[in-house]
Amino acid sequence: MLAAIAEGFRATPYPGDAYIQGSSEGCEPFEEVQPFGGKDWRELDAAFLDAHYAALSFFSEGGFRYFLPAYLTADVRGLLATADPTFSLTHGFSDATVSLPAGGRTLVRRMGRSVLLNPRRYGAMTFHDYARYRLSVFTREEAVAIVAYLEHRRAADPVDAAAIEAALETFWRERARSAPTADDLRRHLAEEEEMLAAIRNRSTGEPT
Repeated sequence: MLAAIAEGFRATPYPGDAYIQGSSEGCEPFEEVQPFGGKDWRELDAAFLDAHYAALSFFSEGGFRYFLPAYLTADVRGLLATADPTFSLTHGFSDATVSLPAGGRTLVRRMGRSVLLNPRRYGAMTFHDYARYRLSVFTREEAVAIVAYLEHRRAADPVDAAAIEAALETFWRERARSAPTADDLRRHLAEEEEMLAAIRNRSTGEPT
C-alpha cells in the first residue's frame, strides 16, 4: 500500500508557494496552509499533519494534489489522530440525513451528494458537483493509488464502508481507468510552451 502511494504520486509536481492556498476568506486558510510552503510531502510527519488537519479543506487543487499523499501515507501507518483524508476523498458522493429535535418537532437535515453547496454564491452547484470538480485534479496514476487507499480503508473501517464504496463506484474507479496520465499532462505543457514560443518569436520577428 505504501509503495502504491509513493509510486502513484512519484511525478506529482509541487505547484509553487504562491499556488498551494485555495480559500482566502479569513485568516485560518493562510495559517493552516502557509506552514506547508516549500516542503516536500515525503518529509512531513504525522504530528505536523494532525496539527494542520484543516489544510485539507483550504488547499488549492494543486496544493491538495501535492500534499494528499503525505496524509494517505500517515493514515495507512495508523499515525493520524485528527486528520481525515478519507472524508476529503468521499464527501459528496452519497447522501445522508440527520434528525434534529426542535421546538416539539423533528427537522430532517440532508447532507452530501444532492445538497446545494451555497445557492447565494454557487447557484445550483451541489456537493457532488463540487467534489467531482475538485477531485478531477488527479492523474490516472494518482487515482490508482487513491483507489488502493480507499479500498484499504473500506476493509478496515466498516462504519464508513458505504460512503467509501459510493465514492469508488461513482467516481474513483472510473478516474483510475480513464483520467489523463502524467505523460498526457507533460505532453500538453510541452505543446503549450512550443506554441507560446512560436507566438513570441513571430511577434519579435525572430525565426522559429
